[in-house]
Amino acid sequence: MMNASQPTLFSRHDTFFGVCEGIGQDLGFNPNYLRAVFAVSLLFAPKIVLAAYLGLGLVVLATRKLFPVKRAEVAPQLAVSQAPHGDNDAEPMAAAA
Repeated sequence: MMNASQPTLFSRHDTFFGVCEGIGQDLGFNPNYLRAVFAVSLLFAPKIVLAAYLGLGLVVLATRKLFPVKRAEVAPQLAVSQAPHGDNDAEPMAAAA
C-alpha cells in the first residue's frame, strides 16, 4: 500500500507561501488569476500589495490550522474472485469489426 503524503502549502517548493493556491482551493477558482492580479498590481503599489499578500497569508494559515481538511481514508482493496480454471468451455465472444 502506498502512503502518499502531501506537503503543506507553505512548505511546497512550487509556491511562495501558498497564499494564492490556498485561496484558490478554498474559493474554487484557478489561483493563476489571483497571481496575475498580484503581479500587475505589484508594479503600481508594491507596499500595499505586499501587505495585502502577507495579510492574506496569515488568513490562509489561520484557516488551515483552525479548519484542517479531512481526507477520506482509502479502503483496503478486496481480492477479486477469479473464475475457476476449468471454465474454458464458455462460449467465445464474437470479434468486433
